[in-house]
Amino acid sequence: MNTANLQLQGLLLAVASINNALVHKGLLGIDEIDLALRKAEASLTGEERLFEDMSPANRDAICFPIRLLMMANNSQGESNVPGFSELARMVGRTKEHYNDQM
Repeated sequence: MNTANLQLQGLLLAVASINNALVHKGLLGIDEIDLALRKAEASLTGEERLFEDMSPANRDAICFPIRLLMMANNSQGESNVPGFSELARMVGRTKEHYNDQM
């Protein structure tokens, strides 16, 4: 596996853990973090020029980090978040099938 991929996995889990800590310290709620992540995804997917020549798989790749953080936020436990592999599976299960082929 590419080293950069491993670094991104670590970074995503670190951000998920920080979000978990913010919730459990009462600084932000799960709903507030979810809203912020949904706004981030909407602003990204709303950039027509960015997505117009891109395959659906590449669009999903760009949105993957945000979707993974949403899954981590919405499935967090008392003191931890699920592991990267489990979160990635959860993102995959919620992904829509590709209707348009490029």
